[in-house]
Amino acid sequence: MKKTQRIAVIGAGAVGSYYGGRLAEAGHDVRFLVRRDYRAISKSGLNVTSPDGDFQLERPFTATDSTEIGTVDWVVCALKSTSIKDAQKLVRPCVGAHTRILVLMNGLGLEDHFAGWFGEERIFGGLAFTCINRGSPGNIHHLAYGTVTLGHYKNDPAEIESALTLWSGSKTSIVSASSLLRARWEKLCWNIPFSGLCVAGGGITTDRIMSDANLRAAAKALMEEVICAGNADLAYHGEKPGIDRDTIINSLFQKTSTMGAYRPSTMIDFVEGNAMEIDAIFAEPLRRARELKVNAQGLALLTALLKSLNQGR
Repeated sequence: MKKTQRIAVIGAGAVGSYYGGRLAEAGHDVRFLVRRDYRAISKSGLNVTSPDGDFQLERPFTATDSTEIGTVDWVVCALKSTSIKDAQKLVRPCVGAHTRILVLMNGLGLEDHFAGWFGEERIFGGLAFTCINRGSPGNIHHLAYGTVTLGHYKNDPAEIESALTLWSGSKTSIVSASSLLRARWEKLCWNIPFSGLCVAGGGITTDRIMSDANLRAAAKALMEEVICAGNADLAYHGEKPGIDRDTIINSLFQKTSTMGAYRPSTMIDFVEGNAMEIDAIFAEPLRRARELKVNAQGLALLTALLKSLNQGR
C-alpha cells in the first residue's frame, strides 16, 4: 500500500497548482502556499481543466505563510525564478530532517542555491514540458503535454527512484533523468528560442514562429547555440554523453507544431507587465557559454534585448 506523503507546494501558480493538484488527486496530503489567489481558492476551491481529466479540489489546504504548513515529507518549489531570493525563507519552515525538495522551476543553476541552503542529497530538479496557463483566480487550464522529467542533484539512482515513487498513482507522466544537468540544458533548448522569440516578436504565440520561415530559422539557430553551450558545460562537468543535435531539434520542433497558438509563461509576463525570468533562463546559460568560449552571438543579442525590456518591471 502506497504511503501518503505530506507535500508543501511553494508557489501555487499555474504549474505548482496543477502538479500539486495531481498529487492531491492521487491521495497525498498537499498543502499550498498561495498568495495572489488565496481568497478565490479558499472560497471556491482549485479548479483544473485538462485533456487528462478535469478535477476540482473543493477545500484544499491553503496558507499565506509557510509556517502554517509546517514540516513536510516533500517540498515542491514552483516559484518563478525571479523569486529565487525569497525561496530559502519560504521553504525553510517546511524542511525537517528527512524532507526532500523538488525544484520545479525554469532555468539553469537553481538547484545550486537549494543545495547550498539545505544540503545536496535532498535536492531534486523537475522539468515540466507542458502547456499550462492560469485562468481566472482559482482556475488552471492544462492545455497539452504535461510530462515531468525528474533528476537528482547528485544523480543518485536510489534517490531518483524515491522521487518516482511519490508520483505513482497520479495522472502525471514522469520520466527520470540520469543527468539533471543534461535535462536542464535540453529544456533550455526549447525555452530560450521559443520563449525568447515570442517576447522579442512583441508578444507573439509559438504558432507564429512555426509559420514564419525567418523566425523558424532564428529559433533553430538559437537552439543550435544552446546545444553547443550545453554540451560544453556537460563536458566541463565530466558528464557524457551530450545532447544529440538532430534528435532534439527534430523532437522539439515536432512537439511545438502541435501546440497551436501557445503563450509561453515568459511571453505572458511580458504582455502583462510583470518581471520576466531572464537571469535563470537566458543570462546564466549565456554566462556559461562565454566562460567556456562557446560562440553564442544570437543568445547574447537576445539576452541583451530581453534585459532591456525587463528593466523597471
